[in-house]
Amino acid sequence: MPPRFIITGGRPLSGTVCPAGNKNAALPVIAATLLADGPVDLANIPCIRDVETLLELLVDLGATVEWTGPNQLRIDCRGARPKALDPVLCTRIRASILLAGPLLARFGKVSLPPPGGDVIGRRRVDTHFLALERLGARVTVGERYEIEGTLTGADIFLDEPSVTGTENALMAAVAATGRTVLRNAASEPHVQDTARALVAMGAHIEGIGSNTYTIEGGRPLGGASYTIGPDHIEIGSFIGLAAATNSAITIDGVRGDDLRSTLMGFERLGICTRLDGDQLTIPADQERRIRPDLGGHVPKLEDGPWPAFPADVMSIALVAATQCEGIVLMHEKMFESRLFFVDKLIGMGARIVLCDPHRAVIAGPSRLRGGRVDSPDIRAGMAMVIAALAAEGESVIHNIAQVERGYEHIHERLLALGAGVERADD
Repeated sequence: MPPRFIITGGRPLSGTVCPAGNKNAALPVIAATLLADGPVDLANIPCIRDVETLLELLVDLGATVEWTGPNQLRIDCRGARPKALDPVLCTRIRASILLAGPLLARFGKVSLPPPGGDVIGRRRVDTHFLALERLGARVTVGERYEIEGTLTGADIFLDEPSVTGTENALMAAVAATGRTVLRNAASEPHVQDTARALVAMGAHIEGIGSNTYTIEGGRPLGGASYTIGPDHIEIGSFIGLAAATNSAITIDGVRGDDLRSTLMGFERLGICTRLDGDQLTIPADQERRIRPDLGGHVPKLEDGPWPAFPADVMSIALVAATQCEGIVLMHEKMFESRLFFVDKLIGMGARIVLCDPHRAVIAGPSRLRGGRVDSPDIRAGMAMVIAALAAEGESVIHNIAQVERGYEHIHERLLALGAGVERADD
């Protein structure tokens, strides 16, 4: 039987937890090492399945990869050679698309199978290829994506502020001859990490943290050292865990500037936090009363591109809202299948009306009971773990490989907080 979590809910949790490195930063930074003419030392890399799969893809290309310490990697891509990417490995993770830009920049061509990853709705790759075409690439779409060409700087307006599309464009642009101006770009913390890692390798990038990047391309990139920032999505997950279970949890090692919209969103649900330097505390026994809009109107919590409330925290916030008093409309704008796990919460006793693929109305607090559920994707899987910890009785969470793709040693860290979690893999 595949691994699963057996969870005994209803226990108050307490303690301190440290967030792992940002998964969505580690993946593009690992891909960017293909551009360096020397070894790259990376710190605070989460030990998760998505990272392991991307490293396997680099090794298959001829790179040398070594874990030099806990969460520390040394990657040397000087031995990499052009070849078609392994389709089996690519179907495991969506991040395989991040190899398009650096492989094209290094070898002038790339053969890429369609990427895999979470099934949370249509995740278009058009933005990636439109940006590469503006830089001079030719793209042929068939069973594989065949991309080739010599890169030259250009003025590019992305058709949407795609995170991975921006990262691919950045990696290609630093190798392109001349200046590139990248407009309507994503600026999430993980995109900023990607740009800063490229700068550490020798790239010239202006506008980091904004929606317009200016890249002076064609400079040689060399070996470097870079430390990935804390995962603000994981921090949001632990805030949701504390809120749903009414527990006191301290998160040590946060970056406050990355959390403004996340903290504002949870405040709308009546969840207060204390930020002191790089330490965030969520007290126990909070009122957990959803704050209505002016005039007593039902409030809305919605996601959007950075710096709006992060889409990857919506599933977590939805579970937290089931334990808060009042009514709230959750509007998931980014992915049309992200909310399709709420039927599992309803089966556990949550009072939720799924209005359409993007909107749900939550009336709380609900008395949750244990159940047997699956993990449909990384974030919904973690949301179901949190729901099970808040529920009365025993729950079994199947398909936990989805959760472990994005959360490092989550079983051990939950145990350290006092959770009743058993990982069964017989």
